[in-house]
Amino acid sequence: MKNKKTILSASVLFFLGVFTYGQEKDSIKANKDSIKTNNVEEVVVLGSRAGARSKTESPVPVDVFNVKESSIILPQTNIGQILNAVAPSFTSTIQTNSDGTDHLDPAQLRGLGPDQVLVLVNGKRRHTSALVNVNGTPGRGTVGTDLNAIPSFALNRIEVLRDGAAAQYGSDAIAGVINLDLKRDTGKLAGQISYGGNLTPTANDHTGDFDGQNIQLDLNYGNKIGTQGGFFNITWSSQFRDSTSRAGAESGAIYNAYNAIEQRALNNGVNLSSLFNNINTTPNSQQLINYIHQYAQGVDYFTSDFQNQIQAANTIAALQGLLNTNVTDQELAYRGQTRKDFNMQVGQSKLNNHQLFINMEVPLSENWKVYSFGGYSLRHGTSGGFYRKPNQSRTFTGLYSSGYLPQIGTDIQDISLAAGIKGKWDGWNIDFSNTFGQNSFTYNIENTGNTSMRFASPNEFNAGGLRFSQNTINLDFSKKYDVWEGINVAFGGEHRYENFKINQGEEASYQTYDQFGNIWNGDPSQRATDFFEQPLPGGSQVFNGFRPENAVNKNRQALAAYADVEFNFTNWLLVDAAARYENYSDFGSTFNYKLASRIKVAPNFNVRFAGSTGFRAPSIHQIYYNVTSTLFTNNQLLEVGTFSNDSQLAQQLNMPKLKQETSKSASVGFTYRIPSAGLSFTADGYFTRIDNRIILTDQFLRKDVPSDAQKEYDKLNVNGAQFFTNAIDTETKGIDVVISHNMRFSGFKLDNNFAINLNKTKQVGMVHSSGLLQSPALEKIYFSEKSRVYLEEAVPRVKASLSHTLSWKNANFYLRNTYFGKVTGADIIDVNGDGIIDFNEHQQIGDKIITDISAAYQFTKNVGLTLGVNNLFDIYPTKNLPASTNNDQFIYSRSTSQFGQNGRYVFARLNFNF
Repeated sequence: MKNKKTILSASVLFFLGVFTYGQEKDSIKANKDSIKTNNVEEVVVLGSRAGARSKTESPVPVDVFNVKESSIILPQTNIGQILNAVAPSFTSTIQTNSDGTDHLDPAQLRGLGPDQVLVLVNGKRRHTSALVNVNGTPGRGTVGTDLNAIPSFALNRIEVLRDGAAAQYGSDAIAGVINLDLKRDTGKLAGQISYGGNLTPTANDHTGDFDGQNIQLDLNYGNKIGTQGGFFNITWSSQFRDSTSRAGAESGAIYNAYNAIEQRALNNGVNLSSLFNNINTTPNSQQLINYIHQYAQGVDYFTSDFQNQIQAANTIAALQGLLNTNVTDQELAYRGQTRKDFNMQVGQSKLNNHQLFINMEVPLSENWKVYSFGGYSLRHGTSGGFYRKPNQSRTFTGLYSSGYLPQIGTDIQDISLAAGIKGKWDGWNIDFSNTFGQNSFTYNIENTGNTSMRFASPNEFNAGGLRFSQNTINLDFSKKYDVWEGINVAFGGEHRYENFKINQGEEASYQTYDQFGNIWNGDPSQRATDFFEQPLPGGSQVFNGFRPENAVNKNRQALAAYADVEFNFTNWLLVDAAARYENYSDFGSTFNYKLASRIKVAPNFNVRFAGSTGFRAPSIHQIYYNVTSTLFTNNQLLEVGTFSNDSQLAQQLNMPKLKQETSKSASVGFTYRIPSAGLSFTADGYFTRIDNRIILTDQFLRKDVPSDAQKEYDKLNVNGAQFFTNAIDTETKGIDVVISHNMRFSGFKLDNNFAINLNKTKQVGMVHSSGLLQSPALEKIYFSEKSRVYLEEAVPRVKASLSHTLSWKNANFYLRNTYFGKVTGADIIDVNGDGIIDFNEHQQIGDKIITDISAAYQFTKNVGLTLGVNNLFDIYPTKNLPASTNNDQFIYSRSTSQFGQNGRYVFARLNFNF
């Protein structure tokens, strides 16, 4: 901690010293030959259709991150983690034990949802993921964009527009827009080979050493096409990432006395589970009793009194009352096992990722060119669920006498292709394009079983999957007029087609079977049971497959038209006005507008402000996603799960159709430059109000809903249901500050960057309950306390970064400190230990500073080496209180988003180009 504070303090003092020096240098006109500064400012194209301008001249805040240059020195290698490290307004961390979300990290901008930021590639709309985040993580109920389906090595730079822009770019751009600009390099082959892993005492479930090994190969090649500026650039990336393990030691009960006797019988070739299917209808019950008497004598740690009780028990019922006794520690010793053998896999998932991306342009004439870009990504991930322990009814000990750890395997396939033609005609810039994208999730559940199938169960299941496809056609026009200091007029149209599909899994992945191996008909007397009469659950353990009733294949279309006019009235006053109309085939139309301005108060001092309305159309996933299962409750088969917005149950309950979220945004800020010192400052305050925000409710159980709703539940045999609904309004306010500095002296080049984001999101007004579920008593089910924490407090409200890059001849040195503010755990527990659990009592996860450091050396013009450490001081989040650890499995919170729980990461990277 002392070293960490020393480095941070030194960084701050250095930055302040540079600022002071810059001020003095301006005032005394020091000798310009002594220090050379880089006065060429980065330009941005995002946020305006009038072409490139310096980012301090932009009427809205835009960050620019040069990925091509920083990829040599940064510890992070994928887009989400790069942005999480360098952009304080952006948050994305690796999730754990959250099903499909383990393999796709939800990304958020300015504290808003993953689905409230629009992603572009080369200025064209990127399709979203097929996955709906339905588990307990920040962004629950949302559909984001899979940033990690694009290799970061294919990027030239990333632009982040931190302002509402739905009037310019359409749905989703409430928090802002991220544009991924692809490389255009030609004439060389460039590449890097990276190797790293987590060197930390908490590796391998806190036994130390090294885990999370990561090997990555990136290759990029480009060449010219013709002699008029044509090119192609292609990138290949392969990543092989091992899992990390951060569980403690399983502290709960694992084995009971029956498990001990069962193991002794197995050692002698007798499988007790083969003697019954349903313990209540065992035809040879006396044989089973005799075997239990016989093999109980082989358990040498049973006391003589307990042995006598077992031998005296001559019925199944009597034995059931005795053999549920916890004998975990003694049985572990007998089997040569430890409690860690029953740990969950808590940490990052295992991942194999292969990506291909291409970018190209071919001139047709002096004024016209065709272009195309796109890629293919295939990612296979494996994550663990909750350990199935032998003393649980969901574990069939006839096959797994020591239980098992089920694994969720996902195959994520991503395809994209854009093609278009652009050029000039009669002074107009014209761009006509078609962009297609598709993302699919296929679930393959491994090392598991359908417990109700007993011995006939396979250990792998195809559980079905999700697929989202999108095709977007754009036609854009723009023209500059020599009026005043210039006017730029832009307008255009868009047609978008979307399709969402749920594919059912194989029958055994979702079905429950009776004691005879047939599909269970609902008769409880026909269920297969364990020794203690508990019914054996159906479906693949850890993740039940999608059922035929869940399968959907739905589509929709959207048409849009926009106009955008930028007025440069004078060289000191710029005004940008935009309006956009969109019509969706499933919910109707929306009209939005934006007004932004920049006033040049002095040559290097600008004031800027913007106001806009915006919207986010309900994703087609949120409208049609559903996953249900059948449970036997109150002597009848009843449905529980997530019901789609167009389901019969939703209609019977008078649940309203999903409609667009609407927003009102305002921002005001300033930019200031001291060119002679290489300093620039930007500060922007913002406010965003979102009405009718779509959330995923908690389960409405039959017993909790009004009587009229209970009647509808009964008609459809439903016991519990949750829905996507426009249930809440929110307000977000915050401040972004960015300070950049660069200088050159005596052969050295130094870049310093400081950025901080402060934001606060809160739910305002009443919960919008509706239909037959409209009741004040149900508002905490519509929008539960846990959901409130995910929305308001699970993402840092304060995040800051301070980085320095020093270059000298062939060497580069990099230092970054990132401050992550405190967050709140979602679990409702007795934090203060007073024995009373208040409805909003949560653990606070403290603030932390993460330090990254690396050094790169270019041995020749073709070969270089980078060595570095991410999280130098091996900082971890605040440990969970015992009530949230699930028997010491979750040492750290899995429901918040700061910086993950992997600890120190060390790496080496070989860079080459030819």
